Amino acid sequence: MTKLKISFFFIFIATALQAQQIKSIQLKPLQENVFTSIVPLGTVLELSFDDLEADSKNYQYKIEHMTHDWKKSRMLTSQYIDGFDQNTILEVTNSFNTLQSYTHYSVQIPNINSVITKSGNYLLSVLDDMDAVIFSRKFVLYENNAIVGVSVERSRDTKTVNSQQTIQFSVSHPNLQINNPRQEIQIVLLKNENWNEKITNLQPTFFKQNQLLYTYTNQTNFWGDNEYYNFDTKFLRNRSLGIQSIQKKEVYHHFIYPTSYNPYKKYTYFPDINGQFLIRTLEGNDANTEADYAMMHFTLAVNQPFEEKEVYVFGGFNNFEITDENKMYFDPESSTYKTHFLLKQGFYNYSYATVGKDHKVNLREVNGSFDETENQYTVLVYYKAFGAVYQRVIGMGTGFLDQNR
Repeated sequence: MTKLKISFFFIFIATALQAQQIKSIQLKPLQENVFTSIVPLGTVLELSFDDLEADSKNYQYKIEHMTHDWKKSRMLTSQYIDGFDQNTILEVTNSFNTLQSYTHYSVQIPNINSVITKSGNYLLSVLDDMDAVIFSRKFVLYENNAIVGVSVERSRDTKTVNSQQTIQFSVSHPNLQINNPRQEIQIVLLKNENWNEKITNLQPTFFKQNQLLYTYTNQTNFWGDNEYYNFDTKFLRNRSLGIQSIQKKEVYHHFIYPTSYNPYKKYTYFPDINGQFLIRTLEGNDANTEADYAMMHFTLAVNQPFEEKEVYVFGGFNNFEITDENKMYFDPESSTYKTHFLLKQGFYNYSYATVGKDHKVNLREVNGSFDETENQYTVLVYYKAFGAVYQRVIGMGTGFLDQNR
């Protein structure tokens, strides 16, 4: 038993180290400049990622149907997939003419071996040759059986009128007979498609014929936060947007313009892509294999360190997660938080987050929170009729704050 535990321990360590070498994970449609993984049933999504160990491993993908709250559903694989739920990733290419070597992997879902037949939440995992999960990504396939109208306005609470946004929406279902909406319908409300920032367990406030209304005053409020910062590394050797200086070492090191903490910061509009990132290079023909990696240096200047809180660089580049790699460390000599890590050439949104003892991610402390911030809100409508075995996603709607209101 002791030997078995030791073996599992070393497998766990090896898997964790291997996962640290996985970079630039994207799951999105084939269209350019589209970042969503919430798409109509039948849409082709492409999963792509790089392995910096550059040794052409035998990775597999696995597809699992989930409930609205991301628990494994009761359906058998054959009930939601024609073909196989697990297959080898065959599109494997090595980097070309880059300082940082890597192997690029990609797979399209659905494909000839795996055709998804049901709407719903899905978990797409990548496994190594020991069937250990290296990483997972969520995606949603929806039907167009309900019309979802979404309205985004400033908060109606006088205490948060300048810092929060409220979302109201309606669900019209003329082609579906919903007998008991309180039991048959589940709503998930997402901010910027970040599954760590969502509101659930919402019940209709009003009922009309073939229509459900959700017109809460405070229950659907989100902090507005602020627009994301950005930088562009499409040029590896020359400065571009957001880059203060460049040094060439084992790879190129890009130093981003420092951000200064200001607790009295006022809102200033500038366009962002809500935390997402785009891989691109102007120094090669194929960004998948010719875009290089640069060591990105982040600096946050403060008067004094945040008390009993840790600071992180935050964004879609690491799936809006808090990890050791994107943690910042305080330098008392310069009164700055600093960190650095590798990112592939491209256009990136990022922000700064603090995390206290409550383990909650707070974007407001460094960046402020404003009712004017342009955020995207997504409403997903899940329907499970009495006696049904799974939850369908019968509709999806999105809404943005009207900057001209």
